Amino acid sequence: MLFLGGRCLARFLPALAIAGALSLSAMAPAWANSADFVRGLWPQAEARGVSRAAFEAAFSGYNYLPKVMELTRKQPEFSQTVQQYIDKRVTAGQAQKGQAMRAEWNQTLTGSEQRWGVQPEIVLAIWGMETNFGGFMGGENTIHALATLTEGGYRADFFREELLTALRIVSDGHVSARNMTGSWAGAMGHTQFMPSSFMRYAVDYNGDGRKDIWNSVQDALGSTANYLHSFGWRKGETWGYEVKLPSGFDFAAARGIEKAPLSQWQAMGIQRVSGRAFPRPSDVGRLYMPAGANGPTFLLLPNFDVIKRYNNSDSYALAVGHLADRILGGGNFATPWPAGDYALTKAQRAELQTLLSRAGFDAGSPDGVVGPRTRAAVLAYQGRVGLPADGHISGRLLDALKR
Repeated sequence: MLFLGGRCLARFLPALAIAGALSLSAMAPAWANSADFVRGLWPQAEARGVSRAAFEAAFSGYNYLPKVMELTRKQPEFSQTVQQYIDKRVTAGQAQKGQAMRAEWNQTLTGSEQRWGVQPEIVLAIWGMETNFGGFMGGENTIHALATLTEGGYRADFFREELLTALRIVSDGHVSARNMTGSWAGAMGHTQFMPSSFMRYAVDYNGDGRKDIWNSVQDALGSTANYLHSFGWRKGETWGYEVKLPSGFDFAAARGIEKAPLSQWQAMGIQRVSGRAFPRPSDVGRLYMPAGANGPTFLLLPNFDVIKRYNNSDSYALAVGHLADRILGGGNFATPWPAGDYALTKAQRAELQTLLSRAGFDAGSPDGVVGPRTRAAVLAYQGRVGLPADGHISGRLLDALKR
């Protein structure tokens, strides 16, 4: 299941697999009015064990929320480089705030690490990424937002399931309907659980009989550690290493390797930027070059993929890992990001495909969708002009083609 960031909506929508804006007619309520919708929902809620009193309280004052549906039609195209994404979220100020929170909640974090094996700095980094350490957890009534999405027909099956689950959470007494707030898409609490994730992974860490991720930092942090543990967090291991490539690195050979033991990568000349040895050469990692060969490069370990179960984005997981390292007292990446780079819009990707084809490198139809044909054209172009054949597509490559 997924978690959603309550603050940065464009970031988490790909993880929900929301394909884009639906037509206005498709989003129109299928019921004559909201009262009919609520009446029709009751038998399903009752079958889930929701009490009538909780149901009535949850829908008290409910009206269909046009502003929520409007947000589903305003999904901007994601056009940030990984550098821009991280620079916005991982700052010295955030690291200092995380260190302060570590001191304040040390007993809870230490206890949760002993119980679930997840390092405190990782839990803190997720908390910081999701809600700025509880600074902004979303202001929508979760029941009413989920009801609107369901009533409006926007991924209705998915959001109906989340709505019914949210009703059960209220009925079970973990939080009142009035205090169940979050993002317009239903993400809730300090670390932004969807209702279904709450039901599977939330814990009553402080032992008061309720799983309260809205008002209990202890419950929220414990629940986050439990979530990561449930998806296979490897105790005592990090998320990955920043590395440096040797001169003349064989990019073609690297492209043929999805994952390999660190010892194999080391045999290809890859070393940690710190100069220290890999503590466990048998660990399996994958090579990640978010800005191509001229930017920071990483070997990512299994815990990186566990972070992605929170949000299925390499940018997100790298930001969490980097913020965690900064909370521990580490510095910025050793290798600087390439200057003047920028992410391409779909129109710019289509322009790049057109320019590649004009230069004699068949990139296929200029549709703005980067597939194997476009990637092969990029590699051929890079090899022809003497650039590192890393296959990285960005503004710098487009600018080079324009010259």
